[in-house]
Amino acid sequence: MTGIGAGSGAARVGGGVNLLALRSHNAALLLDLLRRAGRTGMSRLELAERTGLTPQAVSKITARLREDGLVTEAGRQASTGGKPRTVLRLVPEAGHAVGLHLDRDELRVVLVDLTGAVVGERGAPLDLGAGADAVLDAVVAEFGAVVAGLGSAASTVLGVGVAMPGPLDHTHGVLHRVTGFPEWDGFPLRDALARRLGVPVVLDKDTNAAALGLAVGGEAGAFAYLHLGTGLGAGLVLGGAVHRGSRTGAGEFGHQVIQLDGPPCSCGNRGCVEALCLAAVARGDVDEAARVLGEGAANLVGLLDIDLVLLGGRTVAADSVRFVRGVGAVLDARARREGVGSPVPVRVASGGGRGVAEGAAQLLLVPLFGRGEG
Repeated sequence: MTGIGAGSGAARVGGGVNLLALRSHNAALLLDLLRRAGRTGMSRLELAERTGLTPQAVSKITARLREDGLVTEAGRQASTGGKPRTVLRLVPEAGHAVGLHLDRDELRVVLVDLTGAVVGERGAPLDLGAGADAVLDAVVAEFGAVVAGLGSAASTVLGVGVAMPGPLDHTHGVLHRVTGFPEWDGFPLRDALARRLGVPVVLDKDTNAAALGLAVGGEAGAFAYLHLGTGLGAGLVLGGAVHRGSRTGAGEFGHQVIQLDGPPCSCGNRGCVEALCLAAVARGDVDEAARVLGEGAANLVGLLDIDLVLLGGRTVAADSVRFVRGVGAVLDARARREGVGSPVPVRVASGGGRGVAEGAAQLLLVPLFGRGEG
């Protein structure tokens, strides 16, 4: 499979193979090419050339995709001397995914089509400490409201991606001790929501979902997405894929201790980056918050040798210029001291306030297009 956020390449996008057992992989390769081709579409011969599949294999696979309503014919290409070729294109409205961002005090929901374009959006206050029943009720209500906009096409919903603060177990869909909300420890959120909603559900950390969305949207290389809102965490993309770790523990950035005798943090430690950042924000010292965030980011850059730092979250959005400047200054100073040449660039992540929710929706779409789920 091609990696998340990988470019299309000049000739081929992945190793298409003519094996019946891997036909779903090959279908995903073709769907991804047609998705990237947009309304222009591609001919079957072009699809064969890009994937290395035989024209016969492409014809069989695209016939199935047309039967499923995922692909349609979109006219013919101008003749270059031979028979005009029929163009195929993806049908964006043939499938939809819902992305849910469960924050400590807010719920945001987006409905996207197969291209990832947002076609519906809702938001509501949320109290994560109100208990599982109240939170599940709120999710069910907002899910129903956003899907209602599809009318009779509601059956095209492929599933729901849920993003929320960690730590959690992405593989099994179980929450761990969410910082500040110990009552969620061990709760099987994925399965509980799947039963209530009647569709497949995927669960991941909010930072991982946002990083996935950024990678799918074109951010390349190794990068870290730092999310500062009601808490602080990181999403890491390494080698073209989201790096979660074997226990979904990667990216617990906010709870690295940088001041041994610092103020207590809700996680039980003292002097965590998150505690120091949020304390500075609370007293209105944005420059100090940015400096602390920069020190944490510099540690991350030094440890992983990443290419880019992206900032997001409502606290960053409230004064993004000062945060970018402050974090950048720390990274610049570190680069000069170490003599490593150009410092790692820092900028605000694209996507704005709904970036996490859009990334959560990609948890459903990325496997469909064979791009590796990370």
